[in-house]
Amino acid sequence: MKHTVFAKKHEEIGAKMVEFGGFYMPIQYEGLVVEHEQVRKAIGVFDVSHMGLIYIRGSKALELVQWVTSNDASTLSVGKIQYSCFPNNAGGVVDDFLVYKTKEDEYLLVVNASNIEKDWNWLVEQNKRIGAELYNASDEISILAIQGPLALKAMQKLTDEPVENMEYYTFKHLTFAGVPNVLFSITGYTGAGGCEIYFKNEDGLKIWDAVFEAGKEFGIKPIGLGARDTLRLEMGYCLYGHEVSESISPLEAGLGWITKFVDHKDFVNKAALLKQKQEGVTRKIAGFEMIDRGIPRQDYEVVDENGNRIGHVCSGTQGPSVKKAIGTALIKPEFAKAGTEIFIVIRDKALKATVVKMPFYKG
Repeated sequence: MKHTVFAKKHEEIGAKMVEFGGFYMPIQYEGLVVEHEQVRKAIGVFDVSHMGLIYIRGSKALELVQWVTSNDASTLSVGKIQYSCFPNNAGGVVDDFLVYKTKEDEYLLVVNASNIEKDWNWLVEQNKRIGAELYNASDEISILAIQGPLALKAMQKLTDEPVENMEYYTFKHLTFAGVPNVLFSITGYTGAGGCEIYFKNEDGLKIWDAVFEAGKEFGIKPIGLGARDTLRLEMGYCLYGHEVSESISPLEAGLGWITKFVDHKDFVNKAALLKQKQEGVTRKIAGFEMIDRGIPRQDYEVVDENGNRIGHVCSGTQGPSVKKAIGTALIKPEFAKAGTEIFIVIRDKALKATVVKMPFYKG
């Protein structure tokens, strides 16, 4: 198991630690609901140093990014970020990730922890025909996600650069807590506002202490990965291995908006995905709220009123902010319209739910 530079910190402050994506990570400190609400209402800090960072560089960088990703990276300018995915050759997705345009001929891909090796191997294989420069910086960089409505106000104290009004999906390189060349970005996976900061491992503890000192007056707290999952689900954000996977296409996952069928861009499996777009998907991700009492969980069966299987649950939880049992399901498209009644099989009982538009949490 890999350890982030903050592993000892987490243990010292009483985190419950678990294995996650091959890393030793904090699942919770005080409790999931308390931590969830802390982020929604104030400010919380996630250690997300387990995420992977892969650089694509050189004169062929854009060519490789365009070939392996679904989105159109040619529209990115330096300082902008894009959500994207790697389509595979079987109609599914190798991974979903963020693309940062860091320089004119350099892109940074921030990928899921559990997929670092798989993504790297996929890129190396696809790059054989193109010849861009690849560099895996995953083990050198630490990341903190400081989330919540008070996050930017607190973090502004640690830099002279204006950050409180930064646009969504943009980033800057700046001096932060006295550390030069920190990457400061605004993407978020909680729907609560805030930022992510990327820095060298050796600066980790200094930055951790500065962040918590700056946030003290706002009641800052560390937050575990349990609350990260409930926060993202309330927003209807995809999680790899749940709403998007090797066997779920970006169009089925509702990610048609990051799948750009433009003439100037060819990409892996483009023809098959274009055909799927033209003919329509045979299943799609939909959000639902439980009507009957029960908590939906991944892989629970979804049936219609006659008990016929129509799909399966991808994610499910009791939403702390919405105070309802909610979930996503991959189901037949005729059942995916808001207001449709579906049934989730929990402990051999078909419990009533209704399809709703996401996000569940409106803020």
